[in-house]
Amino acid sequence: METKDKSDQTAGVTEAVPARRQFLKATAVAGAAAVVSAPFISNAHAAAGQTWKVQSVWDAGTTGYGLFEAWAKSIREKSGGELTILPFSAKAVAADNNSLFDAVKSGVLQGMNPFTLYWPGKIPASVFLSSYPMGPDQPAQWDTLYYGLGMLEMTRQIYAKHNLFYVGPIQHDANIIHSKKPVNSLDDLKGMKIRLPGGMVAEVFQQFGVSPIALPGSDIFPALEKGTIDAADYVGPAVNYDLGFQQVTKYILMGPPGLMSVYQPVDLMDLTVNMGAWKRLSKKMQRFVEEQVATYSLHHYVTIQKANLVAMDKFLKAGTTVTRLGEADVARFRRAAIPVWFNWARKDADAARVFKLHLDYMKNDIMGYVSNSDLKGMKL
Repeated sequence: METKDKSDQTAGVTEAVPARRQFLKATAVAGAAAVVSAPFISNAHAAAGQTWKVQSVWDAGTTGYGLFEAWAKSIREKSGGELTILPFSAKAVAADNNSLFDAVKSGVLQGMNPFTLYWPGKIPASVFLSSYPMGPDQPAQWDTLYYGLGMLEMTRQIYAKHNLFYVGPIQHDANIIHSKKPVNSLDDLKGMKIRLPGGMVAEVFQQFGVSPIALPGSDIFPALEKGTIDAADYVGPAVNYDLGFQQVTKYILMGPPGLMSVYQPVDLMDLTVNMGAWKRLSKKMQRFVEEQVATYSLHHYVTIQKANLVAMDKFLKAGTTVTRLGEADVARFRRAAIPVWFNWARKDADAARVFKLHLDYMKNDIMGYVSNSDLKGMKL
C-alpha cells in the first residue's frame, strides 16, 4: 500500500486521467451491501445519536472505496440511529497521511480507515502491526496475532498514547510491484527507482540496489507515465487496475507461486477513531462497532480477492506479463530482512514488545518461520 509510512501514501487516483476511472465501482458497492448484521437495539438515552466523519485512504471510485463507503453508510440503520458514519475518500478532508493522523488525533475527524503501516515515524511499532518483509504471511496468522495472542490489546495501549482508539484490523490484500521492465530475480532490481513504503520495506530493498521513492498513491500513475520512477509497489490487482497501471507498465512482479508478495503479503487496514469520540459511545455501542469492523474485515478481504481474479485477467488481456521471484531470491530476501526486523524492534519499548510476540510465534514449530540459527547474533 502506499508509501505507507508517515510521509507517503494516500491511496489515490488523479483526476487528470479519465481512462483510469473505468472501475468496478458498481460491483464493489453491490458487494458491500452484502455486509449484513442484525440491527443494534437502541438505548433510549442514546436516541439522539452521534455522527462520525471518517476518512479512508482509498480514492473515490476505486473498488476499495466502494466497499468502505457502503459499509460506513450501513451503520446508521444497523445501529438504530445511534451512530452515523459519514465516509470521505482520500484527501477529501485531510490532504495527506500526516494531516489525516493529526486530524483524527485532534478530533477534526472522528475516525480514519488507513493502511496500518503508515505511521513508522509517529509510532515505530506500527511496522509490526501489519505485514513486513518475510514476517507472518497469511491473513489467518494476523487474525491470530490480533485476536488470539493479545496484539489487539497491545495496539490499543500504543494508540491511546496518541489520543486514538484502534478499533480493529481490516484485512485487505497483498501488495505487488508494477514495472516498466521485467524483474526475474533480485539482481534485476539493481539501479531501479521504485515507489515503495517507507520503514522496513524500503530498507530491505535498498540492500539490493533499489532507490526507494516515497510517493502518495495519487502520484504513482503520473510518475510511471513520465518515467520518474521505473516501478511502483501498490496494493493488489483490483485497485491497481482501477488506477490504470496497465496503461503505464508492462510487468507485475510477485513472489513464488502461492506468495503474491515477499515484502508485504498481508497489508492490513484498520479503523482508528478519536479517543473522545470512542468514549462518548455506550459500552454496548462500542461492542457493536467492534463486531461490525470484524465482520467488515472478512467481507472486505473476500470481495477484493474476487475482484482481483477479474482484474488479473484484464491485466493479461492488456498485455501485462507476470514475473516471479524464485525460492533462492526468497532465501536472500529473508537473510536481508532479519537484521532490519531487529533494528526496528529496538526503536522503542512498544516496538520491542510487539516484535517479541511475533518472534515467539514465528519460532514456534507450528510456524517454523525462523530458527535459532537464523537469529544468531541478533538481540533486542
